[in-house]
Amino acid sequence: MHFIDLSAATDAQRETAARLLHEEFAQEKWGFSWDTMDDAREEIAEMIDPERLCLAALDDDAQMLGWIGGIPEYDGHVWELHPLVVHPEKRGQRIGAALVAALENRVRALGGLTIMLGTDDVSEMTTLGGADLYVNLWAQIASIRNLKRHPFEFYHKLGYVIIGVMPDANGPGQPDIFMGKSLR
Repeated sequence: MHFIDLSAATDAQRETAARLLHEEFAQEKWGFSWDTMDDAREEIAEMIDPERLCLAALDDDAQMLGWIGGIPEYDGHVWELHPLVVHPEKRGQRIGAALVAALENRVRALGGLTIMLGTDDVSEMTTLGGADLYVNLWAQIASIRNLKRHPFEFYHKLGYVIIGVMPDANGPGQPDIFMGKSLR
């Protein structure tokens, strides 16, 4: 596996990246979506802007395994990880973890201090979904449980911690879970 900037990818590789994004996130369970291929292509066009980072993982045959994006915030001190997608047939092979590590290394080299991300829960995949988070918020965060393979545990294993929650971000009982990791 090797990494390239998605801006340097072929048109076919960018189309594959858009297809992966559309197929994974055109689902109700995530709270946002790229419902059409045009929506996904537009996201790719935004992510390859020179101000952003967008890395693709390719196999030895130059086939797309997955990709990750980074958006600078707070004068580049903080970067938002957005989005991360891995080919469905390649999951469980540490490709996502490798993409996150590659993004962290690039952000660190650019002087970034923190990476943050939001991971929505719109279908009660965690114990925060469906809950009234205006009551004992921090106790609920401290006792969060994963009910349906929500990605917060993936990020937690990579050193990310919950740094906050936006209750009802996607509707009643549908929070956005904010996670972050220091790169210092």
